[in-house]
Amino acid sequence: MKHFKSLGALHAEFGFAPPNHPLLALYRCNHDCSLGGREFTSDFYNIGFKKLKSGVFLYGRTRYDHDNGTMSFVKPRQVIEMRNLEMEDDGFIISFHEDFLNGHPLHAEIKKYSFFEYESNEALHLTPQEERIIWDLYEKIVLEYSQHQDDSSRDIILSHIDSILKYSQRFYKRQFIHRVEVSGKTASRFNESLVAYFANGNLPDKGFPTVKLMADMLHLSPRYLSDVLKQETGKTALELIHLFLMSEAKNLLTASDTSVSEIAYTLGFENLPYFSRLFKKEVGITPVQYKKHSLSLA
Repeated sequence: MKHFKSLGALHAEFGFAPPNHPLLALYRCNHDCSLGGREFTSDFYNIGFKKLKSGVFLYGRTRYDHDNGTMSFVKPRQVIEMRNLEMEDDGFIISFHEDFLNGHPLHAEIKKYSFFEYESNEALHLTPQEERIIWDLYEKIVLEYSQHQDDSSRDIILSHIDSILKYSQRFYKRQFIHRVEVSGKTASRFNESLVAYFANGNLPDKGFPTVKLMADMLHLSPRYLSDVLKQETGKTALELIHLFLMSEAKNLLTASDTSVSEIAYTLGFENLPYFSRLFKKEVGITPVQYKKHSLSLA
């Protein structure tokens, strides 16, 4: 798989005109945005907007997903593939080298936007009003990019990119709520999967479920899963896993004569001190104290 370190090399590979800036490129898609139909990686961040009729980017399973524009976000060294895409309307790609952020607050801030970790089928689906906001910001970037650039140009462009990211974060929160109608309550499916994992006896052999394992079971990326659950329940995927395990631990400590170490092993913990610390953090007392208290009430 080819890796591009510079925007100039990428543009030369795909037959594009050289970018106006060595670290920033704007690409407008009119009905075709294939980029040659090849997979590649790069040292760039990519922010894309598109309206699809067809292609390998399948953003969901309902008509809702195709009636509105979608946005996707790719960070450096992630695989990029846009093949055989047919566009309903114009789209765009903003590509900027990670070095373009050096010395700017966005260099640190951009790492906080978890949607750069999402998969392509977890793209952001915009409402018509949201589309207008994003297009307005894009046109402001185009205006600054196309005119004679001065000492302020980079800061102005990055401020508009930062606004796109902040709006996208807001729009994703709206989507997490809206798309419950499409995908069902993620928290309910998450809890059902946890119960099934425990009931099937996986804990002693496979250990307690990780966020990645749960995400794979629900066909989501780990970051998207945690962000949806945080919106629905106020807790991340890891926090919900811990709560589930401690609930099971309390039941076992109350209902059996099994030792604390055996219960920890049954729940998939290889490290007894870690189990005890986690239990105390969630319950307020140690497993031994909880078991003694339970026995005193029996």
